[in-house]
Amino acid sequence: MTERVQKVLSQWGIASRRKAEKMILARKVQINGQIANLGDKVDLNVDILHVDGKVIEVSNRPQLIYLLLNKPTGVVSTCSDPQHRSTVIDLLPANLRQGTGIHPVGRLDFASSGALILTNDGELTLGLTHPRYHLPKTYLVELDRRLTKKDLAWWRKGIILEGRQTLPAKIRLVQPHQARTIEIVLTEGRNRQIRRVAAKLGYEVLRLHRTAIGSITLYSCNKLELPQSEYRHLKQSEVNLLKNSFNIKSL
Repeated sequence: MTERVQKVLSQWGIASRRKAEKMILARKVQINGQIANLGDKVDLNVDILHVDGKVIEVSNRPQLIYLLLNKPTGVVSTCSDPQHRSTVIDLLPANLRQGTGIHPVGRLDFASSGALILTNDGELTLGLTHPRYHLPKTYLVELDRRLTKKDLAWWRKGIILEGRQTLPAKIRLVQPHQARTIEIVLTEGRNRQIRRVAAKLGYEVLRLHRTAIGSITLYSCNKLELPQSEYRHLKQSEVNLLKNSFNIKSL
């Protein structure tokens, strides 16, 4: 399959996407004996790719890894951070951090916590993040005050953000007598969507915790199965379920 050379270097665990771009600009990457440029594409089944004089072959690709992490607050959902904050990659052991090409799929903002998938499977990453797919994600949200019935109806129906209406959301009151803690199921992932919708309705989000991605959850029988900052490998059945939802061939 033909892909941008910096993406291949990232997926093969040779360098992060950003570092791969720097290597290309530094003329350290060649395709079929020619200096590679940003935007060039390569198919390792056909082309010969050199990085720092070393040939990269299909057999060099690391084993595919699929993890579910319970991200704590105060950690960024990136592979590296220019502000030198802790990243989700820092929570993994060295054997998973180095040379695997693993990366977070999508993001949870700095102040949010919960379920986050990490993988080095580019196809699965596309399926989980592409706008045309609508994998439901479940969040537990604590507001600063009681949610009124009127605002609840508006939130469920959809709110205009930047000139475009959000898709309908499933919302359940976790504590009906207080109506401050709600469970929200979204089928889209616009930037900081829950916090922005809440602010537009006049509420502040005190806590935002993602409990599930599709049917993959941090909980089992309503009990926390994966502690904060911990990770687990996805079961093969879970990986297949995700891939089948995007019409990607199962393993």
